[in-house]
Amino acid sequence: MGCSSSSTKTRKSETSLKAALIIQNWYRGYKARLKARQHYALTIFQSIEYADEQGQMQLSTFFSFMFENYAHVHKEELELRNQSLESEQDMRDRHDYVDLIDVPDSYNGPRLQFPLTCTDIDLLLEAFKEQQILHAHYVLEVLFETKKVLKQMPNFTHVQTSPSKELTICGDLHGKLDDLFMIFYKNGLPSESNPYVFNGDFVDRGKNSIEILIILCVSFLVYPNDLHLNRGNHEDFMMNLRYGFTKEILHKYKLHGKRILQILEELYAWLPIGTIVDNEILVIHGGISETTDLNLLHRVERNKMKSVLIPPTETNRDNDTDSKHNKVGVTFNAHGRIKTNGSPIEHLPKHEWEQVVTIFSASNYYEEGSNRGAYIKLCSGTAPRFFQYQVTKATCFQPLRQRVYTMESSAIKILKERVISRKSDLIRAFQLQDHRKSGKLSLSQWAFCMENILGLNLPWRSLSSNLVNIDKNGNVEYMSSFQNIHIEKPVQEAHSTLVETLYRYRSDLEIIFNAIDTDHSGLISIEEFRAMWKLFSAHYHVLIDDSQVNKLANIMDLNKDGSIDFNEFLKAFYVVHRYEDLMKPGVTNLG
Repeated sequence: MGCSSSSTKTRKSETSLKAALIIQNWYRGYKARLKARQHYALTIFQSIEYADEQGQMQLSTFFSFMFENYAHVHKEELELRNQSLESEQDMRDRHDYVDLIDVPDSYNGPRLQFPLTCTDIDLLLEAFKEQQILHAHYVLEVLFETKKVLKQMPNFTHVQTSPSKELTICGDLHGKLDDLFMIFYKNGLPSESNPYVFNGDFVDRGKNSIEILIILCVSFLVYPNDLHLNRGNHEDFMMNLRYGFTKEILHKYKLHGKRILQILEELYAWLPIGTIVDNEILVIHGGISETTDLNLLHRVERNKMKSVLIPPTETNRDNDTDSKHNKVGVTFNAHGRIKTNGSPIEHLPKHEWEQVVTIFSASNYYEEGSNRGAYIKLCSGTAPRFFQYQVTKATCFQPLRQRVYTMESSAIKILKERVISRKSDLIRAFQLQDHRKSGKLSLSQWAFCMENILGLNLPWRSLSSNLVNIDKNGNVEYMSSFQNIHIEKPVQEAHSTLVETLYRYRSDLEIIFNAIDTDHSGLISIEEFRAMWKLFSAHYHVLIDDSQVNKLANIMDLNKDGSIDFNEFLKAFYVVHRYEDLMKPGVTNLG
């Protein structure tokens, strides 16, 4: 009796153990599939962002091409935007920028007192947490005062650390104010005993770029020796046109927005290139290069670089023998740490570079829950310390499954927008592979066409279940690549290929048209539009009949005055998603 009871208990224990192992293995597999889906979503975001960066390079070469071929636009007009930036005469003194703008008694936002103190920093932080808007009078005064101080600074700021004075390095913030609040909460406010370096890309993408910029500028004015600002590639008026900061300014400051944008262009040009810490660490926003000459960067007239998209034509280069040997590595969105064995960084030979670290401080950059932000603390003689954080909102407390679904839904949405913008090219590629005219391709053929046309270096096979219909034999119904999405036509007369092209290049075209709109009217003549399009299509190798563009331009000249509101024109091309047909939780996934 006793033996039988014991045997039964043993069998039950073994069954329970097996069940537990089965559940454990299932959960591990389930979690691994979710992580894979999350990874694929991030891959989509990163691939598209990288493709956009490559597009910026193409836009830069276009401006050089335009200078040589478009007689109606002089390079000086484009670089200076009719603002006399090159002369840097202080014709826009305090009177022009500040004194003509009164702060009414009815204004209930923060009121700054110059000279600024730490009290003003606290005042701004509390006001911005309550989503208050700083009056344009104070914005202009802060920017004007910041520019005055920056003009006195060298290209590189030298900083020394000690055990009692660690230095905090922050990377891209991109208008994400909650991340700056989080950094200050965890690490303390800037002060003489708590110095910071903010390594560029304060603005664009996020919705609170001006608030971040003002906090950093006020902190810089209060602690000019302990808060250091480096220029990033988004501290650039041309980039701001494309990535949102210009629109943010004009939305929040409808009356004085253009004045703010004007002084921002000047301020950007005077931001230091980088920071050198303890003669062994270079903090800079740039790209790794074995030919970067630190001596040259010390001497370059940084205020001549108005935009990364419109580089100056001449650079002062000394062909002395020292400049050939004094090189230093540079890293994008990052700082490089170089062990110098006591040698100054300027005298460090290339073979002694040791390591590069990228620091990025905007959490939830692509989507809620997509990534953490980070900052680094440095002290002479010790290893750097890394700190991570993530601003938590309601979505961050959701189950992992729901967070992954939110991420991948957003990723698939922007990917489908890329797909629809190349619909005509993709259809031609599919049909070339479809020798039987069946409307179907093998998964390999479909993936080959997608990569060949879009060039995004994505795992198309893994993504296929969210993009196309696949039959029981594993073949892709390739026209389903365009289901549930289309580009809205501003006029029915527009050819599909033209609509796709204008949609695909709308951001570039917006920058180009804004660049030649020197009076900021938002209007360009039909003749300018035609001339720009001819240059654009020639440089970008766009094979579209000019007569189609001319016809569309005439149609878009609604009041027949010979001018086009180009911003409204480009906004007319937008993608429409049928959201009820988009991916649903538990139905499709990236695994």
